[in-house]
Formats: sequence, C-alpha cells, structure tokens
Amino acid sequence: MTAEDPPTQELKLRQLAEERAERERLADAENAADAERHLRRADKASYLRRKLEERRRSERAARFDDEPPPAAA
Repeated sequence: MTAEDPPTQELKLRQLAEERAERERLADAENAADAERHLRRADKASYLRRKLEERRRSERAARFDDEPPPAAA
C-alpha cells in the first residue's frame, strides 16, 4: 500500500454507501433493465466490501505474524 492509497476501512465504507445507494435506486427503478443494472451494481459493491474485509483480516494477520515473540521471563 502506498501513502496515496486510502485505508481499507475507508474503502469498505465507500462500498457500503455505494451498495445502499444502488439498492435505493433499485427500489425506484422504472423498468426491468434499470432494476437489473442497479441490482448488479449493488451486488458488485457488496462483493467488493466483502473482499476488503478479507484484506483487512489478512493485513491484521500479517502484522501479528511480523511481531517478534514475547521474551521469555
């Protein structure tokens, strides 16, 4: 991750907002084609949010793996 990359949590929140917005648009869709498009976009945002959660867990696990073991007393 570069200094310019937004944190994983921020990206996850963006995807959650996008999913919610698309589901609202889905509810207001005027025809089947619009409804399908909004459903696909909402599903994609949900998928990306889940992948970001996996990334967060992986990054956390990597940090713990990099820590030295506690010193024996």
